[in-house]
Amino acid sequence: MAPVAFSTVLMNFSGIYPEEGFLPVGADVLDCSSLEGTECYCDAGAAAEIRRRMAPYPPEGLHWIDGGDYHYVSLLWMEKIREPFLLALFDHHSDDQPSAFGGDLLSCGNWVAAARERLPLLRGAIWIRDARQVALPAGLPLYLSIDKDVLSPDYARTNWDQGGMTLPQLEWMIHRLASRHRILGIDVCGGLSRPKGACGKDVEINRRTDEELQAFFVTLQTI
Repeated sequence: MAPVAFSTVLMNFSGIYPEEGFLPVGADVLDCSSLEGTECYCDAGAAAEIRRRMAPYPPEGLHWIDGGDYHYVSLLWMEKIREPFLLALFDHHSDDQPSAFGGDLLSCGNWVAAARERLPLLRGAIWIRDARQVALPAGLPLYLSIDKDVLSPDYARTNWDQGGMTLPQLEWMIHRLASRHRILGIDVCGGLSRPKGACGKDVEINRRTDEELQAFFVTLQTI
């Protein structure tokens, strides 16, 4: 596939990317580190402010959304999509649980369930947690969401239990999906900050994987 230009947005909530020294060339940085009510759970006020900061950016492109505690931001990006689409979720966890508190409170564990309820243009979601063939309905574009906890600890260090996928397997599977579907947008989360126990090796492994994924996604035919 021919490389195409697309935007990269890096969202800083916990400081993971500055700790890694990861800043893709040309990326726009949204500093959300001062927002309250965002870690694991996102209250209505915080969600409104995140949406306001995201407003200038389209859903197309690559979005780095910090650690897995902030995976619910995927829903806020998908809200911007204006055509029927499918979600392909690479994650060691389904993130498809009912809200623990009821109501509209978003969390890193219920955002897929919330997307099914709130997004009429979302026509299906597939959860992928290991290296296997996947089949999705033809004719619809995809939004890809990747939590690095799907990877083995050789390729990522996170604050959640992890799967056993290798980075080459993840890239191979994404490449196959991209060869069959138009990719609307991509987001990536997952990592481990020093306040949550990351050592130098953890930070270095995550930096290398982030840099490899950034380079890989640039070669995909996206919007």
